[in-house]
This record gives sequence, C-alpha cells and structure tokens, in this order.
Amino acid sequence: MSVIYMLISISTIVVGLFLFLYLRAIHKGQYDDVESPAIRMLFEDELVESSPKENTLEKTHTSYHKKDTEKQTTT
Repeated sequence: MSVIYMLISISTIVVGLFLFLYLRAIHKGQYDDVESPAIRMLFEDELVESSPKENTLEKTHTSYHKKDTEKQTTT
C-alpha cells in the first residue's frame, strides 16, 4: 500500500513539472502562431544578393520559361 502513495506523489510531481513547463511555453509565446511554420516551407527563400561574378553568370544563362509579364494562352 505504501508503494501506491509513493507512485501517486511522484506522478503528482511529474504532472506539476509538465504543467509548469507548458505554462512557461505559453507565456513565452511559443504557441502564438501555429499555422505559419506549416506553410512557411511552401514559400521560396528570400533572395540573397550575389557577388558581381555570379551576376554575370546569371545574365548569360538562358531560360526557357515565360516571363511573368507575358500572358499564357490556352488552346
């Protein structure tokens, strides 16, 4: 019977610890925005400025994709 009292007291301490950590995470704002991290990976990374040497390579590279200003026609 004394084992049950010991297990109840240990489980109460563990629950209290988890509750404290959860409330601390809420207070620090960890759960404020739950949707953005899930869709953040769908967007492209911000462009990083490249060196002049890389700029010349990009200018000589030809692309087969249409520009954003050109309209696509469907047939």
